Amino acid sequence: MTSTIVLYWLLVALMVVGIIGAVVPGIPGTSLILIGITAWGLIRGFSSVGVALAVAIVVLISSIGIDVLASYWGAKKAGASNWGQGGAIVGLFLGIFGLLPALPFGGPLLGILIGPLLGAIVGEFIYCKDIKVAAKAGVGIVVGSLIGNLIQGVLAIAVVAIFLFTTLPTVPS
Repeated sequence: MTSTIVLYWLLVALMVVGIIGAVVPGIPGTSLILIGITAWGLIRGFSSVGVALAVAIVVLISSIGIDVLASYWGAKKAGASNWGQGGAIVGLFLGIFGLLPALPFGGPLLGILIGPLLGAIVGEFIYCKDIKVAAKAGVGIVVGSLIGNLIQGVLAIAVVAIFLFTTLPTVPS
């Protein structure tokens, strides 16, 4: 029984990392929560996690759309063109793979945050040749992305809360 309790709390810890990952770029988010719920379902039976698993799947699928829509919304509100959006995507990949110049602190995580901003600014500047418009577009894309991450974080917390609410009473003490 003790190993079951330890495993349960390890899976909850994995889900907490998933909550953090839903907000912080570069860390897997809702997929870690889904893995934790599925693992508990394999151990204790899927009838014990049915609601939480269904909600987690819906949130995982929704989070992909939320991410894209929030970035798009931020770009459109800031008046970004397709060049700015494309530059943000290129900047994101450069930040993820560490192709940005070596940073004295923060490393790849900071690159993931700075890459889309710089990419959007460069892409928009190539398109419109106005640095003010380019900077506004870059900030709009990043703000939209951050809003999307916050929404994903709230949804991730809700999924873990549903999991705890439905499974904690059944965990042996």
